[in-house]
Amino acid sequence: QVQLVESGGGLVQPGGSLRLSCAASGSIFSIDTMGWYRQAPGKQRELIADISSGGTTNYAGSVKGRFTISRENAKNTVYLQMNSLKPEDTAVYHCNAEGIKVVVGDGSVWNTLDAWGQGTLVTVSS
Repeated sequence: QVQLVESGGGLVQPGGSLRLSCAASGSIFSIDTMGWYRQAPGKQRELIADISSGGTTNYAGSVKGRFTISRENAKNTVYLQMNSLKPEDTAVYHCNAEGIKVVVGDGSVWNTLDAWGQGTLVTVSS
């Protein structure tokens, strides 16, 4: 079973910066895509950014130019650098991993279910 653990959330003033981290653990062989979603109160969860194992990135229009996603494949870790934060960026940020392959007891590699982190709260307020 693969687990994702996020860190780095907190309270920041408008215009400030935060860096989120998400580490995947388990008998991981590879992960195709890792991404960040957010859910604000009363709103649906939305994709903020994702990155393939090859480094191809994708951003939501609302964060393009302000947020940067990156990953370290060897550590199964994804980061989200958030700059020029706005009050409307306030939300719970969740990490996601798709296309996960794990190594099982006999050494073979199997596909497994997508994984989600528990979320980390980002509050942008003065």
